[in-house]
Amino acid sequence: MDDTLDFHLLNDFQRDFPLCPAPFAELASRLGVAEKLVLGRLDNLRREGKISRVGAVFAPKRIGASTLAAMAVPPEKLEAVAAAVNRFPEVNHNYEREHRYNLWFVVTAASEGRLQATLGAIAQAAGYPLMPLPLLEEFHIDLGFSLAGEAKKNVAAARPVAPAQPIGEIERRLISVLQEGLPMFIRPFQLIASRVGSSESEVLGRIRRWLEEGAIKRFGVVVRHHELGYRANAMLVHDIPDDRVSDMGRALAEEPAVTLCYRRPRCLPEWPYNLFCMIHGRERGEVEATIADLRRRHGLESCAHETLFSLTRFKQNGARYA
Repeated sequence: MDDTLDFHLLNDFQRDFPLCPAPFAELASRLGVAEKLVLGRLDNLRREGKISRVGAVFAPKRIGASTLAAMAVPPEKLEAVAAAVNRFPEVNHNYEREHRYNLWFVVTAASEGRLQATLGAIAQAAGYPLMPLPLLEEFHIDLGFSLAGEAKKNVAAARPVAPAQPIGEIERRLISVLQEGLPMFIRPFQLIASRVGSSESEVLGRIRRWLEEGAIKRFGVVVRHHELGYRANAMLVHDIPDDRVSDMGRALAEEPAVTLCYRRPRCLPEWPYNLFCMIHGRERGEVEATIADLRRRHGLESCAHETLFSLTRFKQNGARYA
């Protein structure tokens, strides 16, 4: 029973999470089990590292500011530099990848000014220059991860990334609490409301509006793929002509194997690539075969590309915008 329940909690509620005063009771009703069992299993999954949290996945640059960044670090100094980068709370993902640019991390902040200041401080603390690669156009970014292998749904039309809109103090407090994830409590939104100085109905209404506006990509269970057996992941990058990159990004985003897809700037002459895809699998050979198939079917064999497999996960947390 526990394995079946865990699968449904992990797979079915990454998106379709009930936004109501007693969401865990609603989950229990849908699954035909007791609310106490749902709370207990979710807490166990979190402690086992299979989920990072239950809550909001905010859209990049819709609230606050963020960027992907890379560094070329001598291999013998990589662990020390990664530790220096990890000390910044604004860094939420930090990976070693197979490339001359071998350290890749994501930085988020409350504003563009704070982001730029943080990037400067990171470069100074690390002792190496960094290459910022901000998001220009999103094709598929929601951190959802199907465990059943079904095709993705609701891939949005490609669109340029709009600047973040100003937010009020209550909203800033709400973001600060939500980025930690829902408390495992029978009335979690009531508890959050008490922390931010609002009402339960106002908190739920604000979350629903953020979802409708696209500031929140999805609300639900956020899984950790490595702990679920998907131990091979690669960042596939291509140099696509500018007049084709949006169409190609939209096409690749529709592929079930592609878990993230977006356009970022080239940084010539060191980095000529502008289209990024993430592909996960249980084994390296599986990912390599998937990449070869994607490139063949989408006519990308003549386009310059590189495949950067992840080697070491130095840090993986939820983004912190407040």
